[in-house]
Amino acid sequence: MEQTQTSHNGTATTTPGAQRRVLVVEDDATIVDAIATRLRAEGFLVQTAGDGPSAVDTAEAWQPDLLILDIMLPGFDGLEVCRRVQAQRPVPVLMLTARDDETDMLVGLGVGADDYMTKPFSMRELAARVHVLLRRMERAALAATTPRSGILRLGELEIDHAQRRVRVRSEDVHLTPTEFDLLVCLANTPRAVLSREQLLAEVWDWADASGTRTVDSHIKALRRKIGAERIRTVHGVGYALETPTP
Repeated sequence: MEQTQTSHNGTATTTPGAQRRVLVVEDDATIVDAIATRLRAEGFLVQTAGDGPSAVDTAEAWQPDLLILDIMLPGFDGLEVCRRVQAQRPVPVLMLTARDDETDMLVGLGVGADDYMTKPFSMRELAARVHVLLRRMERAALAATTPRSGILRLGELEIDHAQRRVRVRSEDVHLTPTEFDLLVCLANTPRAVLSREQLLAEVWDWADASGTRTVDSHIKALRRKIGAERIRTVHGVGYALETPTP
């Protein structure tokens, strides 16, 4: 449902993101107020929580469409919040970290986060990433109701578009929505090298090259799940999905 607002000249305008619920979990009052103010200006409904236990309780009661989650929290950390919330119901998670630490990023992706940002960050970029994550969830829901014939098989790797499932050697592999979209993007042109910028634009709808480290971290997480040998790095260029030679 979209929310209409009246502009200064009396014309009704549509606010993007209206009626979408975003839960912001952050213990720094200045940061949480800035995020909440920006997202409300974008038309989102916003709730906030300042510690791990209240974040889990609020998520269960309020059923947000997206979670913005700091890693360092009182009570228990954002990683545990992510685990518990995802166990309740799948929800896209944008994780915030104060440290530019790739280990934190990979662990966050491993427990179900879809994207991450390192502090300090611009509110413009944060709002853009929220919109991107929600659009991806909408596309995934549409794809799940749109039958596609057959399953893509690339050697021992199987990709089921309709069910958004991946199998390696007939074993199910759990991928986050972002990881699935990234794999599909690579699989659409197997063995072809796609630049980080191409992947960022295709998967994240994000054209700013400053986000290419996000691509690198998701590639590493994807390799851990489907096998490192299946994704080839072309240094200085990008990545390619390796497939058996016909």
